[in-house]
Amino acid sequence: MNIAFIGLGQMGYPMAVNLLKSGARLTVSSASGRRHAELECKGAKATTDPADIARADIVFLCLPGTAQVRETLFGPRGIAALMGKGQIVVDNSTSDYLETREFAAKLGERGTGFIDAPVSGMEKRAIEGTLTVMCGGRAETLKRVRPFLSCMTSSILHMGESGSGQLAKLINQLLFDINCAAIAEVLPMAAKLGIDPEKIGQVVNSGTGRSYASEFFIPRILEGNFSDGYPLQHAYKDIDSGAKVSATHGIPMPVLAAASATYQMALLQGHGKLDKGAMIRVFEDLLGVRFRKGGGDGVG
Repeated sequence: MNIAFIGLGQMGYPMAVNLLKSGARLTVSSASGRRHAELECKGAKATTDPADIARADIVFLCLPGTAQVRETLFGPRGIAALMGKGQIVVDNSTSDYLETREFAAKLGERGTGFIDAPVSGMEKRAIEGTLTVMCGGRAETLKRVRPFLSCMTSSILHMGESGSGQLAKLINQLLFDINCAAIAEVLPMAAKLGIDPEKIGQVVNSGTGRSYASEFFIPRILEGNFSDGYPLQHAYKDIDSGAKVSATHGIPMPVLAAASATYQMALLQGHGKLDKGAMIRVFEDLLGVRFRKGGGDGVG
């Protein structure tokens, strides 16, 4: 069995390393080529030639976003035109739900199978091979790729038809994104009204208001650390995808729309390269406080 893996970033590199456990012949590729030598030392073959990738029985993608997936599959050097019946593309990227359905249809016209399989879990779980993967596509196609997904994940969930994996990931991300926006809006109010930031952080994270977002971001906000999470400018793509789904299907999502405004304000204020915790700066500046250890002192 010949396997190919495109995209060797923070998540893709450890996922590719874990794929070597399958015993399949693995070919890897990335735009930068930065990790090629490391993977060749581990037993993979590295290439920059799309034709080498397109010969694989299964091609995995782990790319930054929808535009990169589209370009890799259907661009001037795209692999889709070189693939055909019986081959499979597995997209582990976080891609747009609506476009993912189009990718599946276009590949299907060539007889090429497609599984959208975004993952949940940060770099540590990618290294451990304990990611959760949400899959969309035909059950028989998923059956063929399951042994390889099992090398990278501890939980494989078949969500339904093509696009369902991306939709499941989007739903999870939107709930997380909304939580982050709520934290940014509410916590500066506590500091403004004289509540000690450390103490209210303890209340939230030991009470019913806690969430993964609060447990991850509040300790970092208190330290003024806004560099541990995914950059805002990239995270905003989830908000944009949610808005497209809402508009396309006529589904009202007023809470998402409100959260979207917080993300947009943070981006306009130049916080795009920081993580989602940095959205709190929008409301800190508005109220003239800082939600940090040592108390919510004014900022001027």
